[in-house]
Amino acid sequence: MKEKSRRQFIKYCFYIAISGFGFAFISLRAGCKKKVKSISLHDIPGHENKNRFLTKITDEIDPDFEPAYLKLHRSGELKKRGEELWDIMESCKLCPRKCGVNKLSGNKGFCQASSQLEISAYHPHFGEEKSLVGKGGSGTIFLTNCGLRCVFCINWETSQGGQGYPRSVEDMAEMMLLLQKMGCHNINVVTPTHYSPHIVLAVDIAASKGLRLPLVYNTCGWERVEILKKLDGIIDIYLPDFKYSDAKMAAKYSSDAEIYPEITKAALLEMHRQVGVAKPAKDGLMYKGLMIRHLVMPNRVSGTGKVIEWIAENLPKDTYLNIMSQYRPMYKAFDYPDISRRVSREEYNETIRWAKKAGLTNLDIQGYRF
Repeated sequence: MKEKSRRQFIKYCFYIAISGFGFAFISLRAGCKKKVKSISLHDIPGHENKNRFLTKITDEIDPDFEPAYLKLHRSGELKKRGEELWDIMESCKLCPRKCGVNKLSGNKGFCQASSQLEISAYHPHFGEEKSLVGKGGSGTIFLTNCGLRCVFCINWETSQGGQGYPRSVEDMAEMMLLLQKMGCHNINVVTPTHYSPHIVLAVDIAASKGLRLPLVYNTCGWERVEILKKLDGIIDIYLPDFKYSDAKMAAKYSSDAEIYPEITKAALLEMHRQVGVAKPAKDGLMYKGLMIRHLVMPNRVSGTGKVIEWIAENLPKDTYLNIMSQYRPMYKAFDYPDISRRVSREEYNETIRWAKKAGLTNLDIQGYRF
C-alpha cells in the first residue's frame, strides 16, 4: 500500500472511531435486517471533547464559502422544491424512463425504487477526484437502486441487486451532519436521480442544523432537464458521467436507454448553465462547477472520440473532464465479448491524444494506472 493511501486509511478509521459512528458504513451493509436507530454524537460518552476536535477539522473549509442551498433554505424555497419533486412520484417522471409508476402508493419504478428511501452506506471516501477528497475525504452517501442499469456496473450489488436498508429523510439529514462533523469537504450523493426529492428535503433539514458543505450531485448523466431546473440553486457541484455518444451502444449496454446520448447532452448544458466551469479554489478544493467523467471502454464502445468532440464544441475548452481508465468487466460484462476485457494502454493513450487535439485544457488523467 502506498504511504499516502495508508495515511488516508488510518485517518479515515480514526475519524470513524472518534465519532463513535463506525456503524455509519458497517451496519447498513451487514446482514442485520432491523432498522438501526440513528445515533447522534450526543449519544456518545464524552461527546463534548469529540465535538471540539471534529469542529476544528470542519473549520478547514473556506470560511468565505456559502453553499447555494442556504439561500433557498432561508427563503423556504428549498423545502418547497423538495415537496414539488416529491409530488412527481405520484406518477413518477424523475428520470428519463418516465415510467409513470405511483411510488407514493408503494409501487416500484423501473429503477426498482419506491418512495421509500434506501441507502447502502455512507462514509468519508478517498477514491474520488483529488479536489473533492482533500484531507478529510468526500462525504459520500451511496443510494440504492438505479434507473440506468448498465450491464457492466461495478456497484451492481447496490444499483441493481438492491443492497441497502430503509432510511428516513431525517436519517439522511443526520448522515450529512455527521459527515460534516467528521471533516469531509462535501456531501456527495451517489446515484441520486430517483431520490432527488428525499435529498432536497434532507438538505433543508440539515441546513437548519448547520450544514454548510458543498453538495455534489454524483450522477450517471441520465437526467431530465425539467428535474435539473428544480435543482438550480441547490447543487454546488455536478459530477455526471458522459458514458456514450452512440445510441445503439447505450441501448445495448444500459437496458435499452437509446436516448442516453441526447438526454445527457441536454443535461450537461443545463448543469453548466447552473454552476459553470469547475476549478479548484486556492486551498485545492472544489466548491462549485461541472465535473464530467468519461469512462474509456474497450473496443471504442463508449464512442469516446465523439464524446470529446461534443464537449469541445458545446462547452468551454476548460471544462473539467476526468478521463477514466478504471474500466474492468463486472456483473454481466462477460456476456458481451466487446466489453469482456480491460482497456488497453493504447486505447487510453488514444483518448488523451483526442482530448488534447480537441483543445480541452482542464483534463484529469490521474486515473491512468498502466
